[in-house]
Amino acid sequence: MAAQIQYADVEVGTELPAASFPVTRATLVQYAGASGDFNPIHWNEEFAKEVGLPDVIAHGMFTMAEAIRVVTDWVGDPGAVVEYGVRFTRPVVVPNDDLGGLIEVTAKVAAKLDDNRVRVDLTAMSAGQKVLGMSRAVVELA
Repeated sequence: MAAQIQYADVEVGTELPAASFPVTRATLVQYAGASGDFNPIHWNEEFAKEVGLPDVIAHGMFTMAEAIRVVTDWVGDPGAVVEYGVRFTRPVVVPNDDLGGLIEVTAKVAAKLDDNRVRVDLTAMSAGQKVLGMSRAVVELA
């Protein structure tokens, strides 16, 4: 695969298509099995509340992975992401109902760098609160 977005066609301020990612308890169980992270705060409501959380919460790395999908879908090649980092600011709460939680992600090109690279700043929200801070990716374009 190669990046499908041309460096010359991108300007600072270019907005990437926004996306929303639903998160259910079943999603968290599947992620726990794939990642090996079976911390009970991600699946046991009683335990999560006992340790001071409002409910079961999504894995931080799962939240981070869902957010970067906005960038990889836009560029057309996950391998084009050469750097990615976030700060975890708030958890994504996942109620035990038919809806679960929702991660809403927007992103825009914040800087054009050397070597056909751009810095993309992401905003990830859930329940009206920012769940990732300093969420930035460096992407190598065509």
